[in-house]
Amino acid sequence: MNINLILQQVINGLSLGAVYSLIAVGFAMIFNILKFSNFAHGGVIGFSAYAGFLAATKLGLPLVPVILVGMLTGAVTAIIIEFVAFRWIRIRKGQLVYFFVTSITMLMLLQQFLIMIFGKAFDFYPITLIKTKVIRISGLTISVTYLITLIATIIAFALLTWILKKTRIGIAIRAASNDLSATALMGINVDFVVASTFFVSGLLGGLSGVLYGMSASLTPQIGQVVVKGFIASVLGGLGSLTGVAIAAFALGLIEVFLIATIGSGLSPVVIFFIMVAFLLLRPQGVAGQSFTDKA
Repeated sequence: MNINLILQQVINGLSLGAVYSLIAVGFAMIFNILKFSNFAHGGVIGFSAYAGFLAATKLGLPLVPVILVGMLTGAVTAIIIEFVAFRWIRIRKGQLVYFFVTSITMLMLLQQFLIMIFGKAFDFYPITLIKTKVIRISGLTISVTYLITLIATIIAFALLTWILKKTRIGIAIRAASNDLSATALMGINVDFVVASTFFVSGLLGGLSGVLYGMSASLTPQIGQVVVKGFIASVLGGLGSLTGVAIAAFALGLIEVFLIATIGSGLSPVVIFFIMVAFLLLRPQGVAGQSFTDKA
């Protein structure tokens, strides 16, 4: 494998890892607050991907508004899911397994809703959405879609860092991630904090849905990519957003190189064994944090 081909695969892997990192961080934010694996986040990704698709095909909007439509759709969908599916469990102090089962149910429900509307056929974002398809530099062919994905991810994470560290709601989210009950005793509106967390998580899910939809085909099952976000979250350490993002980028690189060497059929099997081996050696993940109170 020559150097140009290796660099090409690195660029492809980083762009795929960028999407996985957006998914994983949004996934991990909910875990940090409510301590359960929210697979309904896949439904948020699916709804957002199709909202961006409709904005591009039916309304003819350019790229940036399409991304904003997807992000807003993701945020609104996440808040609705929290209010309809999870809030009553939290208020009644239900067991964590109820959250987990409900999240799986919501993912299946949202996928079926997309199937009812769009059918099972493949759809694609219009090719005119990005006028320049590739950039060639010194023998490298860089997809503009991949480049946009990387830039959008960097901007999103910079804004997320600023929100979490410099704003009142961000500080409240961080406090709630440590102890939700103690946060309530401090006089903070926990319902608002949880809804805000779902809102931010939905924004990230919406962005990842549009970006992933632009680089791949659209199907109602597109939200199942949330499994990759879950794997990255576990490998990174669910208590650390930084560790989760690093693991997601690594997962993207590993997946691209595996597909290039052994093919797309065997690569999921190898990734599964890598995850199992990693968790046996370092169950707390990259960030060195371990949780037993989860579903």
